[in-house]
Amino acid sequence: MTSTPPPSSPSSLDPEIAARLKRSADGLVPAIAQQYDTGEVLMLGWMDDEALHRTLTTGRCTYWSRSRREYWVKGDTSGHFQWVKSVALDCDADTLLVQVDQVGAACHTGARTCFDEDVLLEEAASAHTQGADSGVVPALDQ
Repeated sequence: MTSTPPPSSPSSLDPEIAARLKRSADGLVPAIAQQYDTGEVLMLGWMDDEALHRTLTTGRCTYWSRSRREYWVKGDTSGHFQWVKSVALDCDADTLLVQVDQVGAACHTGARTCFDEDVLLEEAASAHTQGADSGVVPALDQ
């Protein structure tokens, strides 16, 4: 999918934060929304500098819609708000983890999470649990 990059107007994002971000060719950073108290992964959205600035300063998730080519604040049209609890940058500075208190559905389909419907592999989790129950400790990737 080719997306139109967000506007290149200057952002109010703290320059120290902006300097750390590794963006895609479109100037975007993936932002994973996670329920803060359960760890449930809710959705993936995209942020540019301005969307991140708005998220950090308003306490509500703002994303760049690649399909509509505009900013959107989660909940403004659906009523399914994401209240920001924390924002973290991963070790490579190319992905954001936004821990939120999700009110209502996170997915545009009306589902609680975007990751409920199409599970590709579930056995690995079962095998891991069985190994833990049997006293076998799985090796960790280094």
